Amino acid sequence: MKVPRISPVFVLLVFFAFPALVHATRIGDVTDLDWSEQTFRFLSLRDAAVRNAVLGSVFMGISCGLFGGYVVARRLALFGDTLSHAVLPGVALGFLWSRTKDPVAIFVGATVAGLLGTVVVAWIRKTTRVKEDSALGLVLSGFYAVGICILTVIQEMEFGNQSGIDKFLFGQAAALSSADVGLMGAVAMGALMMVTLLNKELLVTSFDEGFAGSVGVPVEFMRYVLLVGLTFAVVSSLQAVGVVLVSALLITPAATAYLLTDRMGTLLLLSALFGIAGGLLGSYGSFLGNNLPTGPFMVLACTSFFVVAFFGGPKHGLISKWLRRRNRVRQVSFENTMKAAYQVLESGDFSKESVTVGALADRRRTSVAEARREADDLVKAGFASMVCSDNAGSLYSQDARLSLTPAGWERACQIVRNHRLWELYLTNEACYAADHVHEDAEKIEHVLGEKVVRHLERILKDPRRDPHGSAIPSLEDIERGAGLSTNPSSATGYFRQN
Repeated sequence: MKVPRISPVFVLLVFFAFPALVHATRIGDVTDLDWSEQTFRFLSLRDAAVRNAVLGSVFMGISCGLFGGYVVARRLALFGDTLSHAVLPGVALGFLWSRTKDPVAIFVGATVAGLLGTVVVAWIRKTTRVKEDSALGLVLSGFYAVGICILTVIQEMEFGNQSGIDKFLFGQAAALSSADVGLMGAVAMGALMMVTLLNKELLVTSFDEGFAGSVGVPVEFMRYVLLVGLTFAVVSSLQAVGVVLVSALLITPAATAYLLTDRMGTLLLLSALFGIAGGLLGSYGSFLGNNLPTGPFMVLACTSFFVVAFFGGPKHGLISKWLRRRNRVRQVSFENTMKAAYQVLESGDFSKESVTVGALADRRRTSVAEARREADDLVKAGFASMVCSDNAGSLYSQDARLSLTPAGWERACQIVRNHRLWELYLTNEACYAADHVHEDAEKIEHVLGEKVVRHLERILKDPRRDPHGSAIPSLEDIERGAGLSTNPSSATGYFRQN
């Protein structure tokens, strides 16, 4: 029985909608609508709370995504986590100052606390023997502990239970006000302007501070500009995703983009898009859930993107790496078998046009069955053809003969040439002993390109013999051998031309 395929999109929707099947709720209040009606209500943006959550998610994705790209490029992931925890005392003090969740007061307090944490980390690094990672850990734990203590004091005050200040720990998009969204939008616009105007400076200082300083870029100034922008992004995102998980919104989208591209501009764009998508899916999950916090849903959404990129990325994904490794192993096996066929023909002074499977097995130091499998792979790839000799019972006998096609002959000559040229280079230029170069040549023969080979030939003055006295196939030999026949099906083998 054929098993029906389940769409990944359907699985993702069911994952986020499952809480609604038990007890549906939307951002702002509780309702008895089923999850499909809730989804329509969310997408229609009829509720002010939903509009604020969606806009806040977009702005947060832009700011955290852009700054997170630089954090990942500079290997400052732990610093982002430290900064997100260091702002908690400022959040609490900002609330005590205004006695309400005034966005401006909390923003100012959190920003000051974040910048103070940055200064403390730099001060510890410069005045003590403590390394940067240890200084970050000290500031993270110390500032966070202070923040928790102040939050405990607030909860014991007469207005503490109604303060809603605890929402800053895990985030609650339903609590976003228009002022919060406006502040997040201003930070997002600032992030876009900063990346646009300071793109070259941020790029060069992110990858080579020494070179940046040599060409006149103010390295320390750019570092502090980035840290200030990062502080603003963290503080503006606290209400939506929370202190505990805001660092995940900085790192996860950027790390996902890092697996998909090698260009910084593309990384920043993808990071912002993943941040926006994760924020929207997190808001949607919180909208459907029964008073579930928004932050964890956003992080789960971003993590799901990372998992997909981790396994399915076109260049750095595990699956693509496995496929490339498998193809590489297959290619090396092809080339080693063709090289062995060439060496068997060479040992007979090229008096024959084909080699037996038994001789190929002896040369490869493997079983006849394994040599036969390798020969079949060459035939399927178009590098060889099989013929039955007069005394062979069948094509599966060890006396069955293998003939290289023009393409197979050319590649066999190239591999042998690469191997012997490299052995000669190591002995002549690197002063290796002749009996110490074979293993190294076995590895390098499969990766030498034509430009490198031509360069080696010029350095070695177009040699004809390797250190062991064996002839080195020249480009002319390869071209003459591959050009003996234009019809591979009628050609059984090729000789080395003198």
